[in-house]
Amino acid sequence: MAKTIVFQGDSITDCGRNRENDFYQGSGYMRLASAELEAKYPGQYRCFNRGVSGSRIVDMWGRIRLHMIQLEPDYLSILIGVNDVWHEYTGQNGVDAEKFEHLYDLIVTELKEELPDTQLILMEPFLLPGSKTENSEEHPTRYDYMRPEVELRAKATARIAEKHNLPFVPLQRIFDEKNAQKPDYWTLDGVHPTAFGHQLIKRQWLKTFEAVRKEGKENG
Repeated sequence: MAKTIVFQGDSITDCGRNRENDFYQGSGYMRLASAELEAKYPGQYRCFNRGVSGSRIVDMWGRIRLHMIQLEPDYLSILIGVNDVWHEYTGQNGVDAEKFEHLYDLIVTELKEELPDTQLILMEPFLLPGSKTENSEEHPTRYDYMRPEVELRAKATARIAEKHNLPFVPLQRIFDEKNAQKPDYWTLDGVHPTAFGHQLIKRQWLKTFEAVRKEGKENG
């Protein structure tokens, strides 16, 4: 029987997925990873996209049973954090770093209790300079505020992964290095990746997934 992989997160994961038909997985890293896995290991994995555009950690908490626990996946991958910062800057409706870490830890704890045979994979939120993130005449401190705050969520994610002995997919450093070589190529606006940016994420995710697979932690 094929093992199930569920991808959870915000718009970077959602990426235009079809809510009515799981075959149409959106146009992002999740679809790229799914296609590569299904080509490399025919019939061994089924991938499902449950990302929801605009999600913060509190929104994901509200979907924990419907979009995670009830699906009983063999693997559950999570990418969350940038909206907790972005929504605070644009509408004072974000989630501060301390609450983000507390809620994320609660989510992981509950998932491990309810899904003891599911392998969780946590991904690092990231941010680059772009049209919706960089400082401008209208928003002179936007990037100065958002980048450190996203980094706080990234560090929180890494701490939770370490605490629960979970795989962690690093992304910020890779994007920083690539952006230094070719600015404005990897994201559309500083948050949402281009096709090339999604390819970077896919590569990092698959590297982590293959390491987990090789170590035989499919029931970790």
